[in-house]
Amino acid sequence: MTTIGWQEWGALPELNINLIHMKVDTGAKTSCLHAFKLEPFERDGQEWLRIFMHPEQESLREQVCEAPIFDKREVTDSGGHTEIRYVIRTRLQLGKFDQPVELTLTNRDTMKFRMLLGRQAMRGNFIVDPQASHLLGEEQ
Repeated sequence: MTTIGWQEWGALPELNINLIHMKVDTGAKTSCLHAFKLEPFERDGQEWLRIFMHPEQESLREQVCEAPIFDKREVTDSGGHTEIRYVIRTRLQLGKFDQPVELTLTNRDTMKFRMLLGRQAMRGNFIVDPQASHLLGEEQ
């Protein structure tokens, strides 16, 4: 297994996100991606989402991505608030790791990180060193 720090840089190539700063969150079951606006639509008989996001922290530069809807789930955040969230499945590149992961979508504009890496994605692949940062490399 690969050791990672409490924060890492990764990529979501199927969403055309070449670089995203993520917080490694062993308290979160599912990984989460920032989206300030979501527009469901249909493509070839399948439900899809148009995802409007700000990929960089402290920036309002917008990026629009599209992905098929994988699921909808009830999620309780760290503050104890429960909401129904869309779930997508997309490839995550993190060091040598390059596999599909599930991401819930919610507005994280007030949070420091645009993405949380949860336990489901880490299981069997990573060990977390909570004192370390960016063990897989600095910002590209």
